[in-house]
Amino acid sequence: MTDKNHGKTRSGEPITDQLVETLARKAEEGFDVDEILRRRGGRPPMGSAAASVESVRLDPELLQALSRRADEEGRTNSELIRDALRRYLQAS
Repeated sequence: MTDKNHGKTRSGEPITDQLVETLARKAEEGFDVDEILRRRGGRPPMGSAAASVESVRLDPELLQALSRRADEEGRTNSELIRDALRRYLQAS
């Protein structure tokens, strides 16, 4: 008797009756939440708490100058903007 196929996992593995039983058994045993949180992906934190995303409008010339400088320094536009904002706020 072959296992019924219920689709595929994100990684492409077929979801069979046997896989469903295995996953259900693991779920009944319980999960180590700390381990799951430690393994999860995503960007590392930048500061003391989660970072927010702020939107700004840049005219084409300013964006071009920003991108050119970022390329020259091997940095991202975001890194340069954060650095410039920090310097501005410390100077005031």
